[in-house]
Amino acid sequence: MLRAKRPFLASFLAFSILFAGVVPVAHAFDPDSDRPGEFAMIADTFLARPALATISLIGLGIFTLALPASILGDNVDESAEKLVKAPARSTFLRCLGCTPAQHDFLQSERATDKANR
Repeated sequence: MLRAKRPFLASFLAFSILFAGVVPVAHAFDPDSDRPGEFAMIADTFLARPALATISLIGLGIFTLALPASILGDNVDESAEKLVKAPARSTFLRCLGCTPAQHDFLQSERATDKANR
């Protein structure tokens, strides 16, 4: 009798831990919301920002290696924008937990508030 309870209890605990972790995360990433949730901020802090910082450094290295070809092709500004500036903006200037659409919305809201003052 004791052996029959252990697999059932273990699977029940595994599923409850799995669903307890999934439900808040699925609710936190609401694309229609104008404000990021707390789980989105946590995920942004520990997952997205380090990944974006790494991508920024890799993009800087690729930009440096491709700079002679960019100079010859007269597209230094375009390659700098795509490889260095855009990832750096997403890493360091975007609000914590915001998607790019949420960040643009909040920036326009702040600009409207400043203009109304």
